[in-house]
Amino acid sequence: MPDDLDEITRHPKAPAPGEPIRRHNPHCFGCGEDSPRGMHIVVHAAEGFEVTAQFKVEQWMEGGPGVIHGGLLSTAFDEVMGTIPGLFGPGAVTGHLEVDFLKPIPVGRTLYLTGRLLGKQRRKIYSEAIAHLGDPDQPVARGYALFIVIDARTHFADHLENSALGDDYKDRLRRP
Repeated sequence: MPDDLDEITRHPKAPAPGEPIRRHNPHCFGCGEDSPRGMHIVVHAAEGFEVTAQFKVEQWMEGGPGVIHGGLLSTAFDEVMGTIPGLFGPGAVTGHLEVDFLKPIPVGRTLYLTGRLLGKQRRKIYSEAIAHLGDPDQPVARGYALFIVIDARTHFADHLENSALGDDYKDRLRRP
């Protein structure tokens, strides 16, 4: 973590603590309500630069016998920490994601996640999150991520035709 972090303030239009954070893409595997096989994670704003989420670990999420697949847990961390930049403004994408798997996470349990901003330096946003089964003092996994601030108009421009909502996104990106 760099020493010379930028000073940031919460965006005046950021959701209030307890309110859900707007989903970025209805077809997103992690949070999209229209994703037919997605995780449908709903992330809520918390105080300061923190966010929370929870979801039930369902049978289809199984990796090893009776426990969540590590890739799906990584997706959940990416989704949760990926909402943090929206609390202060910039659009950002994942540059690096690291997950520490501390204990098995059983199918059938509710998994709670809390993410928080560690700092921002120019275009780099640093965050961390923990996952637990009901007791935050007993984490089952930790995640760390680096997000990079982007200009969505140019970053996604060459890939819109691959999106289920390609025409809608093209219209949005043309707006001033």
